[in-house]
Amino acid sequence: MKVIITANSGWNLINFRMGLMRELIKNGNEVVAVVPSSSYLEVLNKIGVRVVLLAMDSHGLNPISDGLLSLRFYTILRRERPSVLLTFTIKPCIYGTLAASMLNIPVINNVTGLGAAFLRGGFLTFIVRGLYRLAFSHSRTVFFQNQDDFYKFVNEGLVKVKVAQVLPGSGVNLNEFSMKPLLKKQHVIKFLMISRILKDKGVIEYAAAAKAIRLKNKSIEFSLLGLHDIQNPNAVDQSQLNGWIEGGSINYLGTTSDVRPYIAEVDCIVLPSYREGTPRTLIEAAAIGRPIVTTDVAGCRDVVDDGVNGYLCSVKDIDDLIEKLLLVSSMSHRQRVEMGVCGRQKAVREFDEQIIVDRYLKEISYLS
Repeated sequence: MKVIITANSGWNLINFRMGLMRELIKNGNEVVAVVPSSSYLEVLNKIGVRVVLLAMDSHGLNPISDGLLSLRFYTILRRERPSVLLTFTIKPCIYGTLAASMLNIPVINNVTGLGAAFLRGGFLTFIVRGLYRLAFSHSRTVFFQNQDDFYKFVNEGLVKVKVAQVLPGSGVNLNEFSMKPLLKKQHVIKFLMISRILKDKGVIEYAAAAKAIRLKNKSIEFSLLGLHDIQNPNAVDQSQLNGWIEGGSINYLGTTSDVRPYIAEVDCIVLPSYREGTPRTLIEAAAIGRPIVTTDVAGCRDVVDDGVNGYLCSVKDIDDLIEKLLLVSSMSHRQRVEMGVCGRQKAVREFDEQIIVDRYLKEISYLS
């Protein structure tokens, strides 16, 4: 079979769908990635994926541009004639599916997150929901990464319940993200947030909590790892980030292609996000065996059993975040180790990448 897989970047496919692409190729399928121009194209080619470039404005909301995007999808799909289209991220899910429906190409969607346009309310939200309803009326399968998003789409009539399924994120390779011993450090506790530096990831709350705690206890350290994309309208201002760094609240680590050594060095991973699909960084932290502090919101709560492998706090509540961070810092080393072990067990039960890959292979097998 020829399988086209599309997302808003090559980076997305490399980081979240590498296992799926490799398994599809291993089983004798031809895999074609339809993505915008990216520095990751060579990596895709190396594993046997043929790449077709597609101009796409991932963040823009221009209706003319988005209409042209659907036309570009249509042109590629008509030429390639795949057996199935797999879509990830918002615009491919909507405009790729609409194009595929005109060619009677089966589509398997994955709703990796709802996006600000879906959640903010108003006329734009009305339009986006209508587009989802129209696109998903043609889908063979729509995977949701958490129960909250599943019920929201089903209850609002945006997708038929018979084609909707919950699939827990993108999973993680448990061999690559193996359990790492929690280092016993003298007189220091280290927290790390791994995220793009966006407001809706809870970065401002994290920095505020770090500042408040370090005013009283300098032996507790807070680091931040992730891309600062100042072109994103939701990004934290450069001056604000500089203020956190210069004030000693946050140690900014920049970006990396391998988060494992950073997770292994700290005592706890933090993500005070406003909403997620199923956050990969938290799954990775659980797999490596680190306690987690995150918000009690869609996606995040799916990775943490409160009080077992981490703590949940209220969204946008700095005081509650501080309380949960201090809870972790006051635990004994052994208690943090035990919490990390519970996280690893949960990752093995629920978030093994092979679980996700097998579900995809099962759905695709129905088409052969």
